[in-house]
Amino acid sequence: MCSLMKDSYINIKEIAEAKGLKSTRSLRLEINKPESKYISREVKVNGGTSYEILFSSLEPELQQKLREAENKSTELVPLNYKSETLVTDKAKLTRNHRMNIVKAALEKRKHYKTIKESDSDFLDLYNTGLFLPKAYNFLGSISIGTLRRWIQAYRKHENADCLIPKYKSTRQGEYNTILDSEMKNILLTLLLHPSQYKIGKAIKLTKGILEKRGYEYLPCDLTFKRYAENFRKNNYAEWVLRREGMKAYHDKVEPYIERDISKIEVGDIIIADGHVLNFQVINPFTGKPTRATLVGFLDWKSTALVGYEIMMTESTQCIASALRNSILNLGMIPKVVYQDNGRAFKSRFFQNNDFDENIFNGVYANLNIHSVFAKPYNPRAKVIERFFLEFQEELEKGMPSYVGTSIENKPAWLKRGEKLHQEWHRKLTNNYVPTVQEAIKYINKWIEFHNLQPCPNNRSKSIQEMLDSVQKQHININVLNDLMMKTECRTINKHGITFLNMHYRSETIIGIRDKVNIRYSLFDLSKILVYSTKGEFLCIAHRVQKVHPLARVLGTVKDMEDYKQQYKKQQQIKNRLVKQIKKNFTSDELQVLEIEGVNEELALSEPTQKILSKPKRERVKTPREQQMNRPLFNTNYEKYEWLMKNGCTNAEDRTWLTQYIRSDEYFNLYEN
Repeated sequence: MCSLMKDSYINIKEIAEAKGLKSTRSLRLEINKPESKYISREVKVNGGTSYEILFSSLEPELQQKLREAENKSTELVPLNYKSETLVTDKAKLTRNHRMNIVKAALEKRKHYKTIKESDSDFLDLYNTGLFLPKAYNFLGSISIGTLRRWIQAYRKHENADCLIPKYKSTRQGEYNTILDSEMKNILLTLLLHPSQYKIGKAIKLTKGILEKRGYEYLPCDLTFKRYAENFRKNNYAEWVLRREGMKAYHDKVEPYIERDISKIEVGDIIIADGHVLNFQVINPFTGKPTRATLVGFLDWKSTALVGYEIMMTESTQCIASALRNSILNLGMIPKVVYQDNGRAFKSRFFQNNDFDENIFNGVYANLNIHSVFAKPYNPRAKVIERFFLEFQEELEKGMPSYVGTSIENKPAWLKRGEKLHQEWHRKLTNNYVPTVQEAIKYINKWIEFHNLQPCPNNRSKSIQEMLDSVQKQHININVLNDLMMKTECRTINKHGITFLNMHYRSETIIGIRDKVNIRYSLFDLSKILVYSTKGEFLCIAHRVQKVHPLARVLGTVKDMEDYKQQYKKQQQIKNRLVKQIKKNFTSDELQVLEIEGVNEELALSEPTQKILSKPKRERVKTPREQQMNRPLFNTNYEKYEWLMKNGCTNAEDRTWLTQYIRSDEYFNLYEN
């Protein structure tokens, strides 16, 4: 702004700013009126025309605003101040190419009589792209007006910096656009919608809404697009949060918390998580291919997988087995377990149960391990997630039964219509699917390879060397197994204690019909420990072995023996119970019914007493009854001898006896 005097002229842009106008349109209309109060003059600027208004013709209050603005700018900006802006490498390169063009054009003018002819021929040659090809590829074609403007600026300043492009400068986040506030609001409403409209579709809908609201002349799509892209670049956090949600904000915008790994040692913290395998294994229960789950524990310091377990689902049993393997492989009990928020990890088995007794405390409490749960849907907080990515790229993708991480990126041989890839896969792999045991061998080999790599937290050592540096502790495996025992409440029924679709029995609980607490080891399900609800130890109940449903006819010798043993055990328990009852039974406990109106002496007269005391003669069992109580035979000769003693009462036995007499066994045993 020039020094404000009464005879000085002020550009209408400065006047519009002082009046708070968005454009100079109203001032231009006022100037062109015949009865205008402003004294103005027309001036040429940048190839066009503009207006300046005499300072003394302005309103007094407007003159005061302009003087205050001049004084303020004079106070804040010293006379020797020079605005310094960052000149980008692209701007410098633009300057150099423009300088080369200017020098070449000036050199060409020396060989022509007129400047017009010289510049015309120069541009015809330059715009072919053959002359100064680097400049042409960078700047493109130029016009006669552009060339002469560059030459004029260079001759005026005699400095190549005058050829640096003068872009419109705004503050960071601001953008010069012809879009009004309504256009911006409608466009941003669509762009920031959770439905995640694409920019092109949002622009189309915006223009449709504006046309319905009466807008006749709308900016082109490129204007809307430039504004949208500028908003996204300068408001990326808001863009992501409103369009994609909080999780996307955490993943794409929120910075990581830097953790100092040097403050922990090997074995201090192990990280637990489950990973669904991206290749199939044979389900040991069904015999069909399926994707199993690997539960692993990774040491944070060394980044080594110290223990894992593979099961069909992520269960408490799977986690406990993996923790047990981790402690044994690590050679010490970790201080902290950093784990997932899954239901199995939050089981009372690992935390604390509802019992006050120490024997019912959780595994972590008994092992003096502090458990920490990761934030939900926050994979970056768990280092084991990066381990699983390496596991996927280096091992899983090389497995013949690899099925991909999702439907979108599954291998070609699993897609419809890919007969060629299906044939190749069949020839190369024979549709091989490993068992769980085979998969464990593959994983162990890969872990050995992985542990030979440099440790990310200490590049001077390998992962295995870091793991070997831990100070080993004495781990009693029996105590560890006992601590891994889980407690549950069950009710004793006719079959004993039903647990995991299996029955557990003991003579101690045969006559009990009450709730009890059972403790079982996930590594030995052949027995359970039975406690009362008050914590009193009752017995050890063993798992009942199932027998062949028709062992005598279709079973083997072992099936017959198993049935006989269980039947014998059943009879022993019953006989022992009857014997105990008889032992405790006395005549004093016999209660006789009293019949009203009948003399007690008559009711218990001597003849009656004699009848009651008269012993009964045992009846001889018929052959048919003997057949009903026939024993189970382990061999054919046992059956032959029993039939010869008790006789045959049915056609089946007679047929069998006839065939047996003709057999080689009968000839060797009896004829010789």
